[in-house]
Amino acid sequence: MVTIRIHLDPVPKDNAPLLIAPGSHRLGRVSEPEIHAAVQRCGTATCLAERADVWVYATSILHASAASSGHGHRRVLQIDYSAEKLPVPLEWLGI
Repeated sequence: MVTIRIHLDPVPKDNAPLLIAPGSHRLGRVSEPEIHAAVQRCGTATCLAERADVWVYATSILHASAASSGHGHRRVLQIDYSAEKLPVPLEWLGI
């Protein structure tokens, strides 16, 4: 599964950039109690973006963002793609 993220607005440090734990997608499924240890192991990276930047990344990477402390928009178009069917009873919504 991959995520494609198209930035419609710039995302500087004060506009709640995406924080990721590099390589965490290689750990397999990480349960909620294991997240802190996984982030400690992988470290964190702040992902700043300019308008029109496009990112493609493994959807399963551990990620988060804080609330924006700036006054700008943080609009993104995000597309999640998978060639696999979801397990029942889950189903894809949208296009």
